Amino acid sequence: MSESDRAFPAEEQQESTVETKEASSSTNKPKPKVTLLFKPAGDAPILKKKKFLVERSRTLASITEFLKKMMKIDPSESLFLYVNQVFSPALDTEIGAVYDSFSTEDTLILSYCKSFAWG
Repeated sequence: MSESDRAFPAEEQQESTVETKEASSSTNKPKPKVTLLFKPAGDAPILKKKKFLVERSRTLASITEFLKKMMKIDPSESLFLYVNQVFSPALDTEIGAVYDSFSTEDTLILSYCKSFAWG
């Protein structure tokens, strides 16, 4: 047997190990609820409780309405949500999609304010 024949089976074993790892990671289902951390910005009132577990299927519009109730803000007043103090996604976006793209350390940080601030 030549050296090249002996090297081939080792490479084949490495490839199968990689495939196994990929297959096991693809079977992981997303969590049914995600962790949100709310941070005030500008003139927004501070929440007593800042971390919440929220269903992935909820939209940003429903999160906004929830925050307005928590802060006792009139429903006609504006409340803006920002992801990582950078941009404001569309209100019909599901929180699970935003969480998958922008969460850090299993938490999605959302800043809120009553006036237009970032992005």
